[in-house]
Amino acid sequence: MNAPSPHLHAAAAPVLLREDMGEIAVLTLNRPQARNSLSESLIAALTESLAALASDRRVRVAVLAANGPAFSAGHDMKEMTARRSDADRGRAYFKQLMDACAAMMQAIVHLPKPVIASVQGPASAAGCQLVASCDLAIASSAAKFATPGVNIGLFCSTPMVALSRNVSRKAAMEMLLTGDLIDAEDARRIGLVNRVVTPGSERDAAIKLAQQIASKSVLTVKIGKEAFYRQLEMNLADAYRYTSEVMVENMLARDAEEGIGAFIEKRTPSWEDR
Repeated sequence: MNAPSPHLHAAAAPVLLREDMGEIAVLTLNRPQARNSLSESLIAALTESLAALASDRRVRVAVLAANGPAFSAGHDMKEMTARRSDADRGRAYFKQLMDACAAMMQAIVHLPKPVIASVQGPASAAGCQLVASCDLAIASSAAKFATPGVNIGLFCSTPMVALSRNVSRKAAMEMLLTGDLIDAEDARRIGLVNRVVTPGSERDAAIKLAQQIASKSVLTVKIGKEAFYRQLEMNLADAYRYTSEVMVENMLARDAEEGIGAFIEKRTPSWEDR
């Protein structure tokens, strides 16, 4: 009996992998042959996995990584172009795909647990959007970032949403209007990533950061992440009113009482995540 060809193995491989490392879940984009482009199936797999993480009490922090030389090349243009032969030239499919992708990106923001991107290579268009949507990002010095849609007549309008909420307006506009790649150090300088590390160490660095965050109270981190994103969309007065209410409720939580007591008594707190 003939062994299955390598091509068949690749075709059968899951587009997204999950590895649990104690309190850390590592999700790995697994379409290296397609530069981890965000196909319909990969977007669906990410959405499903994020929903599972939200209810998984064992997981406190998630790391988003990728296999192969590229983090993600963005949307799968071959998959999208194939639908131009539809009766509506693909309009309904493009709408469904963009809505699904937007929902997945928002699921990262709304996940009650921090998500850290581990970026080993180029992240462009929706791939750059994916990095920007994560709460934190560790990048290899070999990583590069771009929103190059303008070069092919398709402005990166949806990636612009996450990008413009991470970096300054002029930095975002320069990336969007030129389509140029920026290196990891420039990405750190403008606020797209937190840290730049030597190639090959980005995953370990992301996991180490995840472990540090995982040592905190789950309830406190959940409260803080939600408040962070909500107050960003408010005017100054509303933001202070809202966060003052959050602080009062947080102060009444058992973990705040324990944490403050431990600080005063100079001991390690014992979290109950409530």
